[in-house]
Amino acid sequence: MANKIQHGLGKGLGALLGGEEIGELRKPVAYINKEVAGNRPQTTADVLRIPVSMIEPNPFQPRTAFDNEALKELSDSIRTLGLIQPITVRKSGQDRYQIISGERRFRACKMAGLDMVPAYVRDADDQGMLEMAIVENIQRENLDPIEIALSYQRLIDECNLTQEQMAQRVGKNRVSVTNQLRLLKLPAKVQHDLKVGLISVGHAKVLLGVEDPAVQEELCDKIVRGGLSVRQLEDRIRAIGREEKPRPEPAELPEVYYRLLENIGRYFGDNISLKRSESGRGSITIKFDSDAQMSEFLKAFEK
Repeated sequence: MANKIQHGLGKGLGALLGGEEIGELRKPVAYINKEVAGNRPQTTADVLRIPVSMIEPNPFQPRTAFDNEALKELSDSIRTLGLIQPITVRKSGQDRYQIISGERRFRACKMAGLDMVPAYVRDADDQGMLEMAIVENIQRENLDPIEIALSYQRLIDECNLTQEQMAQRVGKNRVSVTNQLRLLKLPAKVQHDLKVGLISVGHAKVLLGVEDPAVQEELCDKIVRGGLSVRQLEDRIRAIGREEKPRPEPAELPEVYYRLLENIGRYFGDNISLKRSESGRGSITIKFDSDAQMSEFLKAFEK
């Protein structure tokens, strides 16, 4: 995972957040749904664990180049946390499945050494049944926030729905749906901790207000390690903002002040300081070296 702090937030961040490791608290995401070879009935809403050997890429995949470094980072994340977002496949033959979406995730799973990959299996020719199955799955009471968000995203991507149409399908208002989908913008580590209950949705929503993913992860670690409440997390974020708040750029002075400083500077050099408020009030301070210097300035001033 990326650990570089951007936007100047690094200074003082360690003191505010601490640096202990909490890897032992995190377990890879486990899918308790059916094996693909099981005898129980299967629906398109199920997450099935499919052997890697049974899955093949989509020959119509428009993406042919994958960033090796980014793939390695995703592989490391999957090895530690499991695959947060299952891939989507369709059955292409006896014990064969073809990737519809998620080839990058599939490649990272293989790189991580996984034998089984969690996947949604959809009937590409039966859009209506797929939509009904996903909506039915959303209405279950035991889904975690990430599962709900992923189901929303599936309706949008695989059923070609807008957010407004999708909100109508699931009986939610548009704002609620948008907020739920935003959870998928969080880093994988934060999504994992939300999925397994180490942090709450309230924590996640506050973390979404932080732009830097590395800072989001650091704060997430602090929640897990220190048991921070949502209010305490908000206080911690405000503390970081105060710690690293950039100084405002000085306002541009009117031309008359530059002319004044230029003229006085002929006699006193850089020993002049000027302060001016936005209302025009202020002061000029002059440091001088001798009586002779002041006498020379006075003569010029009187002329």
